[in-house]
Amino acid sequence: MNFRPMHRAATMSGAAQAAVASREPVLGSAGLSDEEAAARLQAEGPNLLPGSEPQSFGRIALGVVREPMFLMLLAAGATYLLLGDTAEAAFLLASVFAIVALTLFQERKTQRALEALRDLSAPRALVLRDRRELRIACREVVRGDVLVLREGDRIPADATLLEGALEADESLLTGESVPRPKLPMPAEWPDLEPDGDDGALIYAGTVITQGMGLARVLATGGRTAMGRIGIALATTQPPASRLHRQSRRIVQVFAGVGLAVAVLLVLLAWLRDGQGFVASLLPAIAFAMAVLPEEIPVVLAVFLALAAWRLSRQNILTRRVDAIEVLGAITVLAVDKTGTLTQNRMALVELVGADAAFFADVDAPLPAALTELLECAVLATPLEPFDPMEKAIRALGDARLTPDSKALVGMPPARLYALTPQLLAVTYVYAYGGGASGRYSLATKGAPEAVMDLCRLQGSERDSVQRQVQEMAARGLRVLGVASGEWEGAGLPENQQDFAPLFVGLLGLADPLRAAVPQAVRDCSEAGIRVIMMTGDHPVTASAIARQAGLPHSEDVLTGAEIDALDDASLQARLRSAAICARLRPEQKLRLVRALQADGGTVGMTGDGVNDAPALKAADAGIAMGERGTDVAREAAALVLLDDSFASIATAIRQGRHVDDNIRSAVRFIFAVHVPIVVLALVPALLHWPVLLLPVQIILLELIIDPSCSILFEAQPADPALMHRPPRPAADSPFALRNMAYGLLQGLGLALPLLVANVCMLAQGWQESEIRTTLFVSLVAGLFLLVLIHRHSVHILRNPWLARLATAVAALLSLVLWQPWLRAVMGFTPPSGQGVGALLLILGAMTAWLLALRFVSAASRKWRAGKDYSPKPCARP
Repeated sequence: MNFRPMHRAATMSGAAQAAVASREPVLGSAGLSDEEAAARLQAEGPNLLPGSEPQSFGRIALGVVREPMFLMLLAAGATYLLLGDTAEAAFLLASVFAIVALTLFQERKTQRALEALRDLSAPRALVLRDRRELRIACREVVRGDVLVLREGDRIPADATLLEGALEADESLLTGESVPRPKLPMPAEWPDLEPDGDDGALIYAGTVITQGMGLARVLATGGRTAMGRIGIALATTQPPASRLHRQSRRIVQVFAGVGLAVAVLLVLLAWLRDGQGFVASLLPAIAFAMAVLPEEIPVVLAVFLALAAWRLSRQNILTRRVDAIEVLGAITVLAVDKTGTLTQNRMALVELVGADAAFFADVDAPLPAALTELLECAVLATPLEPFDPMEKAIRALGDARLTPDSKALVGMPPARLYALTPQLLAVTYVYAYGGGASGRYSLATKGAPEAVMDLCRLQGSERDSVQRQVQEMAARGLRVLGVASGEWEGAGLPENQQDFAPLFVGLLGLADPLRAAVPQAVRDCSEAGIRVIMMTGDHPVTASAIARQAGLPHSEDVLTGAEIDALDDASLQARLRSAAICARLRPEQKLRLVRALQADGGTVGMTGDGVNDAPALKAADAGIAMGERGTDVAREAAALVLLDDSFASIATAIRQGRHVDDNIRSAVRFIFAVHVPIVVLALVPALLHWPVLLLPVQIILLELIIDPSCSILFEAQPADPALMHRPPRPAADSPFALRNMAYGLLQGLGLALPLLVANVCMLAQGWQESEIRTTLFVSLVAGLFLLVLIHRHSVHILRNPWLARLATAVAALLSLVLWQPWLRAVMGFTPPSGQGVGALLLILGAMTAWLLALRFVSAASRKWRAGKDYSPKPCARP
């Protein structure tokens, strides 16, 4: 390239340098000190709007006593009292209080965990403290804090604008749909009511729709306009998820069936068999307790809450816990480039001048010719920039320029010509001798095309620059042009187009790829998840990053202009092959998400801006950026990445699949264990056999089943093939007929050997208590067989809770079998040799059934793999 030489600006005088050294920051305020902020937070309280109080102990207790299982326990205890069996009644009523205490503890613990997650998901604020930017929780904002505001931020407190220009959406307070302009005013208005001409005031809860600036907090918490009128956004509760609706429906159906059959059993025992009404209640209550799968709501609450907690420890915040279940079905990931695939930490890595090029990552000194290029670039950059590219330019200037050059680039500008939609370039004007001479030095930087237009480059010279720009962009660099010039006259022109600077060179800035991205992309590909990059960047830059990330078909780029030209059907077909969507406008992302969903995909999408919110809401799993994302985007999303890393998305999907597997295993286990309990409670009542399961025994079984579901299966290690299988169908759920039927068949394999054993033992004249003891111990052992032989039990021995639960169950069985009072309450007898022999035969039959069922199920899954789970065009790479 044949660039014209740059005109070097004159060195500042000593007086000018002193003025620069002593001037106030461009931002206009250093903010509060940490000590001042802490004192005000202590004195005035946290910045919290009026909201709902945590659920009280009494309300939790009232919810517990309304549960069907609680009511049935009370009914059984009262029945035993009426029959005069005080020992059984005391045991049942003691169990009632123990279960209530355990439930209250669990409910309160879960509520505290969810409250902690809600605190984490609250909007965060960027403030100035001791001359540095600091992102803090909104509750920590205090009066006097200086807020750094950008487009899309939700305002954390009432404040007055100090610098900048904004537009704010105040419809939440005023009902007006048109955003209000906000400009700095010299005085802080004491009236915080959003009614009048309050052009400098911004209010808590409103949203910045355009612009950026600084504002000083005037009021927080209940003293804000929103606090005074009682608006509490935190009281909004999301609707129940599909999974919770299905679980509630299942529990209601089984409760209804159990109640109807229980009434029938009472009538049969009372009218047909001539038993007393009170005595006939016991088998009916036992059956109703046996048929009710009350563990299901506990499983969902515990599994999802703990999964959200685990994700939070990996920099993934779950704003809606039901979204975790959706993660297991994602087939397409639409990810942003900047900050998600890359580090969002721009670095100036390459300088290209007329006859030289320099790579900033080498130790060689900066060539003299390029020193002038770097000086000019820094002169065209604010002293305290917000923009990452401008920060990178300043950082390289601090590292590479000499002390004399640093004094030069520290000079305050006489005038700034800002970026406009018509001209994507900025020009800083510096006055010689304080402006008295009428001579000025110019420093311009911006899009290469815009800078070339300002410099009036034509012909071969322009073609040479354009070729260099394309070469740099192909390497994934963001390219800026730099120009320098002079102006002499009594005044400055209104527009920078009136200048005619000289083209100096090009800057190449890189946002490096995150180190974990290539492996995360491979993990997604192996898991049957297609990754599509959606970015506003140039197609060449996007393709370069896609190649580094390992995205397949990285040369197949769909641009925003092409999207506008395609109808919906054509867009769906085009998206089946495109790996990159570049030069996108935010509103086009919504259309892309809907097109992917219409083509059969379950879409996870990342976003960070205000205009990304509709697409984040429309996506099956909206994922907002926590570091650079706006509050609006975070509120619209189901998940927030606190580190903005794509590797965290892959981690979230893995956790989603893991918790889905564990919920399925737990639900299957619940249905399986209830089958033999129902059979042993129902069949003796219908066939006039001795009662095999009493309410007290069912309570003992529940003490074993509940921790098995909520602790053992939740801690189950992940299947090694978790991320090597295709996503599950979106319509599939743990309550699908296939999963429940498998559990019922497993339970049938436990029930039939118990029934056959009962018939044989009755024929041999065994005592009722010995039969009951043998069948009960066999049923408990069968529960552990279910755990050991369930579908994903390859590494069951790695489960830390298995040995603990087995030890606890063995101790509990020993207590009820060898402690005389408890043994009498349970209706048991000490085990005998023939009882142990029968136990082994029963367990052998159960094991054979479960293994055969597992073999048949595995063969069926293998056969279905090429049918039900064949991937759709947009679901797999």
